[in-house]
Amino acid sequence: MSTSRWRWPTREAFARFWGDLQLAARNLLRNRRRSASTLFALAIGLTAILLFGGFKANIRYSMITTHVRAGGHLQVQHRDFYLYGTGNPSVYGIPRYAELVEAIKRDPQLAPMVAVVTPRLQLGGVAGNFDAGVSSTVLGVAYVPEDVNRMRAWNEFSVTLADHPFRLEGAASDAAVIGLGVARVLQLCGRLQVANCPQPQSAEPAPTGPAKAVPSDIAALAGLGAPASSGAGPAGAARIELLSSSGRGAPNVAALSVVAAEDQGIKELDEVTVILQLPFAQRLVYGRNEPRVTAIMVQLKQTADMEAAQRRLETLLSERPSGGPPLAVRTFQELNPFYGQAVRLFDVIFGFIFALIGGIVLFTVSNTMNAAVVERTVEIGTLRAIGLRRGSLQRLFVLEGCLIGFCGAVTGIVAGLAIGWLVNHAGITWQPPASSDVIPLHLKIAGENLTLFGTAFGLMIVAMVSAWWPSYRAARLNVVEALRHA
Repeated sequence: MSTSRWRWPTREAFARFWGDLQLAARNLLRNRRRSASTLFALAIGLTAILLFGGFKANIRYSMITTHVRAGGHLQVQHRDFYLYGTGNPSVYGIPRYAELVEAIKRDPQLAPMVAVVTPRLQLGGVAGNFDAGVSSTVLGVAYVPEDVNRMRAWNEFSVTLADHPFRLEGAASDAAVIGLGVARVLQLCGRLQVANCPQPQSAEPAPTGPAKAVPSDIAALAGLGAPASSGAGPAGAARIELLSSSGRGAPNVAALSVVAAEDQGIKELDEVTVILQLPFAQRLVYGRNEPRVTAIMVQLKQTADMEAAQRRLETLLSERPSGGPPLAVRTFQELNPFYGQAVRLFDVIFGFIFALIGGIVLFTVSNTMNAAVVERTVEIGTLRAIGLRRGSLQRLFVLEGCLIGFCGAVTGIVAGLAIGWLVNHAGITWQPPASSDVIPLHLKIAGENLTLFGTAFGLMIVAMVSAWWPSYRAARLNVVEALRHA
């Protein structure tokens, strides 16, 4: 029984295809104005798609960089901390976390992939400025300052973001950084020299004389030997008292020296954030008991290694001795659902724009080919009369559509890269959502090969499909009627 096999095209087939391609090019040049207008319409559409694709890619990379700098690619947490940890973070602390950090650093598979491994502690509480008689519910986050500055240096995708060094590195152990909203609510803007910080009309200005004494019960909890100078001191030397529950549920108070107020980008987050140093926060929450953390952040050198690193981390956790709390490894996408929502939104917009421009290309090329069929009806009849087959005639028109699509794609890619370069070097600035920084506008087109060639190939296919129906009509013209069309 014989079986059919696929064979390489013969030399004659290549020669025939090359001849058809040359003939298709000559036919396009017969009406240069119409061919050029169609080509430029396709090129403009592709350029618009590439520019938006470059903007989308830059937004995506900027979001990845922001999240990875703040919390790493992966976090090791108590299994239930993500869902229930906000209520009482200290209950979901990780004991003997230093051993796990060292195990991650020494692991032969993880070590080449890991850039920074550092613990983090989250706590809730109430911050008060007794000088002004105000307080506010806050969310405390404690870090190792040296590790945070190393994490903020990560920039795998070379995106343009504002650099903010972590102010707690080298500061006193009781130093803290608060959000601008916390500074505004606690009326510390004057002490911290915060600009554009209006005071409520009903509030009296903070006194400039000697500081009021901290209430005796608060002073006893904090172990203060002297009144806290909440409002006294030089500009920028503000103090607050932070009330938080300890690991056993008892209240505990600590006096903090606020060194700076920083905008957190989101108003709701800006009005609750208090950033502390990890050892100080551990003493506040756990006292003399074993210190714990609520997460271990793992920042990788390359985002592409995240899946492999997650699998290896899960293996390490499964090999730990039994008896400890159940731990889970979560990615930055899981911890930041807004990232996935934003990426899907931009993908839908990109698909809509591609469909819209693809429809325009479809009708533009189809109109051009229909006009060519009408003008060349006699020629089509002559070719059919001398023996040209319908398939060969149809292939000729499809090749013309393919050539228009190819030339338009090349022109669009060149124009997109050129305009993208001009925008990137024009000094245009903008403020991204959920950010307080004004940064240069950057379109990431070069290097995005999937967007570049995938979009160009897609529009070439659209142009070929657009030419199919006119070519089908041309191939099925009646020979006699076509010859009489003159």
